[in-house]
Amino acid sequence: MTEKSLLRPAGLVQSPAFSHVAVVPPGATTIHVGGQNAVDGDGRLVDGDLAAQVRRTMGNLHVALAAAGATVHDLVMMTILLVDGVDLAAAYPVAAAELAGAAPPVVVARVAGLAVPGALVEVSAVAAVTR
Repeated sequence: MTEKSLLRPAGLVQSPAFSHVAVVPPGATTIHVGGQNAVDGDGRLVDGDLAAQVRRTMGNLHVALAAAGATVHDLVMMTILLVDGVDLAAAYPVAAAELAGAAPPVVVARVAGLAVPGALVEVSAVAAVTR
């Protein structure tokens, strides 16, 4: 195996939004992206609703991945934290558009709060580059 594989095994729910298993080949470069949220380069939280925060958070993920020579298509795992009370349905279409068809395994969790006051979403990820 020379490329990463995202698997959707029979017997598990089949979702177009995520896979269940990521297999990374030997020799791939693994990239870990720490929690990204909706702050700009100066540390200011983006004003606006959940969709605006998700858009900025995912934009920050793109920047972090690019710094390591990766894209969302190299993702092998994502964790998405949402503050209790936000509408997942408002976040999903924005995140899906930013993932541009990538469907890594994903953990979505609701939390009481995040480290940045007012932040509604945080994303961390793992990518593997084989090129």
